[in-house]
Amino acid sequence: MLYEDKIDKNRIPTHVAIIMDGNGRWAQARGLERSEGHVAGVKTVWKIVEDAVSLGIRYITLYTFSTENWKRPEKEIKLLMDLILQNMKEEILMKNNVRLRIIGDMDRLPYIVSNRLKKSLENTKNNTRSDVVIALSYSSRWEITKAMKNIANDVMKGLVSPGEIDENLIASRLETNFMPDPDLIIRTSGEMRLSNYLMWQAAYSELYFTDILWPDFNREELCRAIYNYQQRERRYGLTSSQITDGALQKSEQ
Repeated sequence: MLYEDKIDKNRIPTHVAIIMDGNGRWAQARGLERSEGHVAGVKTVWKIVEDAVSLGIRYITLYTFSTENWKRPEKEIKLLMDLILQNMKEEILMKNNVRLRIIGDMDRLPYIVSNRLKKSLENTKNNTRSDVVIALSYSSRWEITKAMKNIANDVMKGLVSPGEIDENLIASRLETNFMPDPDLIIRTSGEMRLSNYLMWQAAYSELYFTDILWPDFNREELCRAIYNYQQRERRYGLTSSQITDGALQKSEQ
């Protein structure tokens, strides 16, 4: 039986974030250049976007390029930027009524890339079915540092008092302030770490790690991850009995 047949379509996670890892190893295992792995990975991106939308996932966030990735060889960075520029499949977003969002330091991107992305942001802004969020030139430490600087500036201007700084205020200054925290974070390729990705937002996310390399990740693997997620009990610091009692109270109302 396929995992898609096993999942509860009424309990699809609202927000799924993916660390797309393994392009280089996928290529090397086939005797190809690393660049071929990135090309294959881009094709997987758009397949998974359509699969996620069709399954009813409201937000899908894809870790595309981290602030640390700027340290990679210049040739590889150029290739990745070119792939982003050449493979912004706006027609897929429009066909599926999907809005594009970007989180990250867009000021560091080449002008031609940022300009192309800004056009897609504008062209898809009225789409309402799902949001595809591209984490580009992004890292959690960069994001949190930026938020702290913004809050500090407002404190200095008298717009915010130190006593007003709480979790909600900090969350409102993060790049992700327009969407809920991830219910499920998937990482491909067998690595088991967050790699500076959505660390504030992942406080109570369910984590799912798979040995599948990103270019081989497909709809069935996405459904497998969702099925695994649905078998878990999300307690948010409570006990199992508290969760059960709360569910019973709601059913009796």
